[in-house]
Amino acid sequence: MKRRTFIKGAVTALPAIKALGAGAAPPPGLEPIALPQPARDGGLPLLAALQIRKTTREISPESLPLQTLSGLLWAAFGVNRPEPLLMGKPGRTAASASNSQEIDLYVALPQGVYLYEAVPHRLTPIAAVDFRALSGRSQAVEAPVNIFYVVDLTRYVVGKGQPDPHIADPEVQKSYYYVDTGLVAQNVYLFAASQGLAAWFHNCDKERTTREFKLRPSQHVLFAQSVGYPKKRKR
Repeated sequence: MKRRTFIKGAVTALPAIKALGAGAAPPPGLEPIALPQPARDGGLPLLAALQIRKTTREISPESLPLQTLSGLLWAAFGVNRPEPLLMGKPGRTAASASNSQEIDLYVALPQGVYLYEAVPHRLTPIAAVDFRALSGRSQAVEAPVNIFYVVDLTRYVVGKGQPDPHIADPEVQKSYYYVDTGLVAQNVYLFAASQGLAAWFHNCDKERTTREFKLRPSQHVLFAQSVGYPKKRKR
């Protein structure tokens, strides 16, 4: 795999501004990033990736190519079956309770924070600030990609053909969104193993992340995951 500079012509230094909620006007200096179609071949076979899957905390600050980032996010929670399925939503690469798709991926890059939208497979800017430090781990600050997993409880639909009679129970919801986050995170681990990347799933600064990302009361920050190239060990 060739290591290219991620996002050609990207802004390298941006002034700090207040974080914006999803759906608001793009922050100055950031535009949506249309991700290229993810490659459906290449990399290691699944069983080989499982054999070498591991947590790597030492991650290089080297940027990921845009094509690699595209594949990473698609593998994590992208659309793999576009036709409407349960609850009228398309199929994704990770399962979710009643296909609620309640987990959002907020992607912290050096130039800002973006929300990954599986349809139409793009990154929508949220804030033009480097929030990677919110990942809560000093080693993760240098990683070029930090994914924050955020649950949106409004995605749990009650009634309207909902097949799960218990989905309105907050404790049941909690069990669902923790499991669903783990499924997405494992996809990230397997993609990283297949592509020779480093990945690390860990806790994060939930209170500050919630405040800085301007999340709604129905949204809760769960965990973070750092991804990049592994650091070369000094000899």
